[in-house]
Amino acid sequence: MFKKAAIGRDERGLWFKNGSYVKHVQPGTYRYASWLEQSIVPLKMAHPFVVPGQELDVFLQDSELVKELKVVEVQDDEYVLHYEDGRFAGLLTAGVYAFWNTLKKHSFTTIDTRDPEVGANVNKAILPRLSRYVQSFEVGSHETGLLFYDNVLQRELTPGRYCFWKGPVQVAVRTADLRMQQLDMTGQELMTEDKVTLRLNFVCQYRIENPLKALEVKHLEDQVYILLQLILREYVGTMKLDDMLRMKQEIGAFVLNRLEEKSGDYGIQFLSAGLKDIILPGEVKDILNTVLLAEKRAQANLITRREETASTRSLLNTAKLMDENETLFRLKELEFLEKICDKIGHISLTGGGNLLEQLNSLLSAKEAGGKGA
Repeated sequence: MFKKAAIGRDERGLWFKNGSYVKHVQPGTYRYASWLEQSIVPLKMAHPFVVPGQELDVFLQDSELVKELKVVEVQDDEYVLHYEDGRFAGLLTAGVYAFWNTLKKHSFTTIDTRDPEVGANVNKAILPRLSRYVQSFEVGSHETGLLFYDNVLQRELTPGRYCFWKGPVQVAVRTADLRMQQLDMTGQELMTEDKVTLRLNFVCQYRIENPLKALEVKHLEDQVYILLQLILREYVGTMKLDDMLRMKQEIGAFVLNRLEEKSGDYGIQFLSAGLKDIILPGEVKDILNTVLLAEKRAQANLITRREETASTRSLLNTAKLMDENETLFRLKELEFLEKICDKIGHISLTGGGNLLEQLNSLLSAKEAGGKGA
């Protein structure tokens, strides 16, 4: 009694006897006695060389079989990119692999994961298929990045997308925003030298100048806020309220100068600083409003007295001129007469006497008659 095994043209057969590999066979039909513990296992050459339940090393002892195989060994710190006929087929991790080299052309690219950055020899189009083995980082157009391997700085990264192999080296990319940033301090309570509590609204603008130094500072914005708070406390605490209100425009220049002294410690450049508002306690505000009102009234009274004095002096000068100059006196009479005529339709004068005196008498008589009526 015989058994028959057929091996196709796209296959190779592995002959086993008593469970042990004997040899590989070419396409064809084979017969063997059924009472013998023999078998022929067909393998598709389009698939990787894998025999279930068998170690690959057993078959690599067959020199004739090895001639038809492409064998690749991947170390623990390596990845191997496998290509079939120039197209990416998969990624191989640590181990030994074999592929039939008859139907397809196999090629391999070895990656040393101890140098984790994905090199130019790797087609970026295949990276989405390798998400389990690749990590990526992005540096924005307004940022700079710092690359670290195992917490050791490697280099600075310009804007772009960077990919790294996952492996024995820990990769980290820390970014720093290079745009101008603004820090607002709102409602900061400070006490002046004369024990008046104020609330200040202050603002400063800065830009990161040394990314490495800035990233060494934990919670950079909080640290800058505390620095600004201390400088303001130093300035306000040495000034009285009146001086503070009078010199409030100078506080920005003072604070900016002090901030620039510390800029190197934070890796940033301070661009501007300024006071937005001073908020006074209600009682102090009422007192200042009262003082201001009194000052304005005093100024108004002073101006009124000054104007009255000027008016009196002008009248005195006019009287002196009229007393010294008869013609000027007559002109004043005529001017006075013109004003009277503007308000009275018809005037009749009889008798002698001074014209001005007659007019005065006439007006006095007219006013008396009007009251009697």
